[in-house]
Amino acid sequence: MSAFIIEGGHPLSGTITPQGAKNEALQVICASLLTDEDVRISNIPDILDVNNLILLLKDIGVKVERPAQGEYVLRADDINLNYLESDDFVRKCASLRGSVLMIGPLLARFGKAVITKPGGDKIGRRRLDTHFLGFKYLGAEFHHIAGRDVYEIGAKRLRGCYMLLDEASVTGTANIIMAAVMAEGTTTIYNAACEPYIQQLCHLLNRMGAQISGIGSNLITIVGVKSLHGAAHRILPDMIEVGSFIGMAAMAGHGIRVKDVSVANLGIIPDAFRRLGVKIDVAGDDIIIPRQDHYQIDSFIDGTIMTLADAPWPGLTPDLLSVLIVVATQARGSVLFHQKMFESRLFFVDKLIDMGAQIILCDPHRAVVVGHDRKIRLKAGRMASPDIRAGIALLIAAMSAQGTSRIENIEQIDRGYEDIESRLGMLGARIKREN
Repeated sequence: MSAFIIEGGHPLSGTITPQGAKNEALQVICASLLTDEDVRISNIPDILDVNNLILLLKDIGVKVERPAQGEYVLRADDINLNYLESDDFVRKCASLRGSVLMIGPLLARFGKAVITKPGGDKIGRRRLDTHFLGFKYLGAEFHHIAGRDVYEIGAKRLRGCYMLLDEASVTGTANIIMAAVMAEGTTTIYNAACEPYIQQLCHLLNRMGAQISGIGSNLITIVGVKSLHGAAHRILPDMIEVGSFIGMAAMAGHGIRVKDVSVANLGIIPDAFRRLGVKIDVAGDDIIIPRQDHYQIDSFIDGTIMTLADAPWPGLTPDLLSVLIVVATQARGSVLFHQKMFESRLFFVDKLIDMGAQIILCDPHRAVVVGHDRKIRLKAGRMASPDIRAGIALLIAAMSAQGTSRIENIEQIDRGYEDIESRLGMLGARIKREN
């Protein structure tokens, strides 16, 4: 297990470029299973979750080439379907949440897949019912394998239909779309997730020969085709990393430019930080966060306390609430955070409280932050990263704190952030990795 040793209090300045979007990468990499031709994907982040998924695809027979940094060519022309039945495959899937996105493509092209409870962040219940119901609507059948805690899923022929999803699940929507692109007839998905990741996946599939309309809305229509072909795709900048850099700049920055962020695909993220008083300037496709000695949390028009809550796109992504909470600890004013989707994601605030933050954890879903207005700085501490997003939030807190902090279990951070200590070191951060 590795740890970060962070010497806090060093101002950050300069320019940084976000990596490719992790969540989009997981989806489009799995989409390569839908064809036996080359799928070329660029701007792939070099992070654990993505690298482990690529290794898993290689295990089932996908040919993988890496012609350049961040670029992969995947060719699924000789898949070993027998490996899907092995304990080794099940074990690897259980440790990697992104593996669930293999089910839709495998079901669409080969009529069979194996599903087990995938791994990932320990942030509460992350059910797969939406995936199951979508596949069932398309005509798939499930068989539980006693003693292995796995389900075999199969269908001689998927058939398009109308379905109303029980929730706007991003991975669920992606999985169902990939299953439906080669189903017989037309599939209509209502209450579909419409995040930029889903839009990007749909654009790639259309370049591969799929017929998908309604992209960017919550009503997706898919006319099934018999086969797909190869295509090329470039992944968007990771909007969660962009938001993380905004948070770092607010807490410890002396002027930071974040380059090539794809401003049009950031949605409400910049405005969420602006509601905490963070100044953000836009210059072309870059954003600039100037040094601020103080930032004031807004109130609602009627004067009541500001509330920030997560919501399906185009609402505020839950992945940034952890960072926003840290930023609020040094703002002027108070704010209520409402994390609706996961019941354990706010539990990391006890570590911020130990660092001197004034936070009231109302229940598993709500926390009130009373900002210090920089009059009381956070103090260094020893902590462990419970998940990717809490991990980066604690790193931001440690960089702004007095003294030297230690964050353990940083493998969680590595799952979502590429070479983060070196990249932040270029801005002036003092972060050392200890194995």
